[in-house]
Parts: sequence; C-alpha cells; structure tokens
Amino acid sequence: MTDPEARPAPERTELVIVTGMSGAGRTTTANVLEDSGWYVVDNLPPHLLVPLTELAGKRQGADGVPRIAAVVDVRARGFTHLRESLDELRSRGWRPNLVFLDATDEALVRRFESVRRPHPLQGEGRLLDGIVRERSLLQDLRADADVVIDTSGLNVHQLAKKVAPVFTKEAGPRLRIAVMSFGFKYGVPLDADFVFDMRFLPNPFWIPELRNFSGKDEPVAEFVMGQEGASEFIDRVVDLMRPVTAGYVREGRRYATIGVGCTGGKHRSVAVAEALAMALGTGETATFVVHRDLGQE
Repeated sequence: MTDPEARPAPERTELVIVTGMSGAGRTTTANVLEDSGWYVVDNLPPHLLVPLTELAGKRQGADGVPRIAAVVDVRARGFTHLRESLDELRSRGWRPNLVFLDATDEALVRRFESVRRPHPLQGEGRLLDGIVRERSLLQDLRADADVVIDTSGLNVHQLAKKVAPVFTKEAGPRLRIAVMSFGFKYGVPLDADFVFDMRFLPNPFWIPELRNFSGKDEPVAEFVMGQEGASEFIDRVVDLMRPVTAGYVREGRRYATIGVGCTGGKHRSVAVAEALAMALGTGETATFVVHRDLGQE
C-alpha cells in the first residue's frame, strides 16, 4: 500500500537499477556509473530501494539532485521481491530505468572458471547448474528491462565503452544507438534490436593486400563501400530507422542496438557499421560504434 505522506520523487532525480546474470559485467557497469558521477550502491537488498529513494528526495539544494544507481542481484536477501519494490517505486512517482546485463552460458562459464569462483546459486551442483537456475529466476526481469546489454564477446574495456553512453548526462540527443559490428561465426549479439547481414558484399579477406587490414582502415573501407549495393544499403537502413527512432523517442526509450554482421567481424561489418553510425546521427539521435569481434582472429 502506498504511503499517502510519502515524499514524491524529485523531478530531476534519475534512478537506475542494474541487474542481470552473475558474471555478465555488473561490477564494470557500476564502475562506469560511479565514474560518470552517479551515486552507486552495490548488492542492495530490494526492500531498501524505497528507503534509498526517500533519502535521496531529501538531498535538495546546494548539493544538487543525486543520480542514483543500485546494483541488485541474486546475492541480495529477498531478491525475488525486486519486482514488488519496482512497482512500489512507480506508485510513488519514480521512473526507475532497469538495465539488464546478459551473456551466453558459454561466456559465463569461461569467466567463472578464469577467476575460480563458484556461482552464487551453484550449491552442491555444477557451475552450469547455477547459471541455469539464475537464468530461470531472471527471465521475467529480462523481459521487463528498459535496456538489455549482451556482454558475451566484450572485454572489460569494450563493455565500459558500450555502457558509458547509456548514462551520459549531456542534454541533447534523446536516443542513443549502438551500432555493433560482429562476426556470425562468434554468434549474434543477444541484445541486438536489429540485425543486418553484410555477407552479400565481396569479402576483402580474399584480397591479399587487404586481408591484414580491418574495416576501420581506409583501403578496406573504400573497397567495401565502393561495392554495388553498399551505399544503397546505408540509405535504406536510414529510411527504415527513421520512423522507428521517432517512435522510440515518443515512448521514452533511450537506448537501442543495431547489429551489423559479416563472417568474422573484421572487414565488411566494421566498415559498414562505421558508415551507418555516421549516417544515423541526428539531432535527437546519437550513435556510437562497438566492434565486438575485431581482434578475435
């Protein structure tokens, strides 16, 4: 039941809830938030979310309005009550932004094995058993998330680069689009809202003088974008995304991911992602590029 005397959410206060799979990069995300000026609370029990916001509501005046981020995950007592706490916050006028960090089972297993730590839900079973239990527990939260970020093929630095624009404070663009190049042989990004296949273009890999360059290098970029259909593809995607991005802005969505794939994620997808990001940037839309698989070969 809502407290009739509860203080309403401060108009300018931002609230982010970071959750997701263990090992998917919550700590890195929390560090990015903290470096960006957010007040971050890690491993917060869900029932303390409302008291946290009540305290924040009192911090007005000279100190400015805080930007709060809470990391809530299966380590916390009462984690299963997170959705109830989110509903309570919304009833009090808050609009929490739920960010979900995800990764494939294979990526999570590798990460846990590299640090030689058990999964928090593993118990007496295998590592993969804990991951399966957690994924089942979080599936509804993932479906409700405002932002889903797939960290499977990203190292710490790439993840930080991808996460940072989601939480930038500058006024201006209301929607930020990550244009992510990737290699199909490494898997399609889990968080891609749109996926485009660049394998209809000739592969520079088969040209000896281009093989060792990437799509970020001018010779490869000129080769790829000079092929029949490449420029037309950019134009068609821009036309396709125009009503989509307008709808995202109307609905208050702040972040989207476009996946651009080729075989290995080194040549065609990289060159096209760079060109597409440049073409998609508008007054209400800011773009940035992430090359997920560049350097994997």
